[in-house]
Amino acid sequence: MTLYDYFRSSAAYRVRIALNLKGLRYDSHPVSLVDKAQQSPAYQAINPAQLVPTLETEQGYLSQSLAIIEYLDECYPETALLPSDPWQKAQCRALALTVACDIHPVNNLRVLNYLTGELGVSQEDKLIWYHHWLKAGLAALETQLTARHQQHSTTFCCGDTPMLADLCLVPQLYNARRFELDLSPYPALTRIEQACQQLKAFKNAHPENQTT
Repeated sequence: MTLYDYFRSSAAYRVRIALNLKGLRYDSHPVSLVDKAQQSPAYQAINPAQLVPTLETEQGYLSQSLAIIEYLDECYPETALLPSDPWQKAQCRALALTVACDIHPVNNLRVLNYLTGELGVSQEDKLIWYHHWLKAGLAALETQLTARHQQHSTTFCCGDTPMLADLCLVPQLYNARRFELDLSPYPALTRIEQACQQLKAFKNAHPENQTT
């Protein structure tokens, strides 16, 4: 498999963690979002949405990080990334989607570039925008996970092994630090993050350990 990747993309970061947790070999093909390599005709032929990640498989190209992760989980079920119980599986997906659908899309690079480019928003106001949506999503996650762990204490979001929700949480907290958000109001989230970062799969997926 080949992963079309960008080292700071939180969506690509999620997929790298999944591949590592499952012990799957893959080739990394960097796509520089800063240099707008995603807009090249060659990459548009691979992913018309001009986004990363894209996973090249024997069946073809697959985009969207959560779709890629669930595809990997079904094809390589060892080290499951979703609980087997239907209710717990839905809960894990809901936590992951809070990041992937509520926080990440409005703070993605192309949105931020549109704010400061075509709309003429200042860098200061861009940061206010970023922090607003980040705080809203992280506060919801903190409340949900605090309540969940009061009922049943676990190491990670949805159990004692990392799953889909953890794969979304860790990259989002990495980005939060890049944009200088104070994470002290979110002790449940940072505790889970610390547990994840002890694992080799997460360490190897970290942006600092990727080629640009």
